[in-house]
Amino acid sequence: MEIIKFIIEFIFHIDKHLYVVINNFGVWSYALLFAIIFAETGLVVTPFLPGDSLLFTVGAFAAAGLFHIGWLFTVLVIAAIAGDSINYAIGKRIGDKVFHQNNSRIFRKEYLDRTHRFFEKYGGKAIILARFVPVIRTFAPFLAGVGKMNYGRFLLYNVTGGVLWVSAFVLCGFYFGNTPFVKNNFSMVVWIIIFVSILPAVIEVLKHKMKPANG
Repeated sequence: MEIIKFIIEFIFHIDKHLYVVINNFGVWSYALLFAIIFAETGLVVTPFLPGDSLLFTVGAFAAAGLFHIGWLFTVLVIAAIAGDSINYAIGKRIGDKVFHQNNSRIFRKEYLDRTHRFFEKYGGKAIILARFVPVIRTFAPFLAGVGKMNYGRFLLYNVTGGVLWVSAFVLCGFYFGNTPFVKNNFSMVVWIIIFVSILPAVIEVLKHKMKPANG
């Protein structure tokens, strides 16, 4: 529980914590960012790690001169693509086994079911669209592996989605993160980013729960 509390605190005050990281680790901060994005996209046990909000924040920091935008973009795109590729490989190898039990405390089957519905609705392009939806972003490549999607096709979606996702949030942070309003209300902006990111998933869950009553 302490780890979860720390992660929540880190996410909602991400700008302050990131300043501390940069001051303490310098250039090694790139490695830490790589690890967070890789884990958030590549490991089904860490869907709670910051994604969209982190990309926006580091983009704002790059505009302030704390990161080199070229190196930042390269590191994060590689992390996003590598994470999805590893996730696909794990899903292909062990996916059916780890989600066999509905009451698993780590591998929650409801997450897989939610992502499966997302997959059924959007097909292969779900790999791209899922990049912009927390939790589903983590489980979509895993489910693609479970379903034995052709890897060449998956890789095309993976690279496209990774580049679009990183570009969208990093560049938004780069161009808008240092405007007076955003700088003075950074925590609120992070809340808005998180809310907007999870809204599609919440709508899908509510629609799914309402179907039996309407039927």
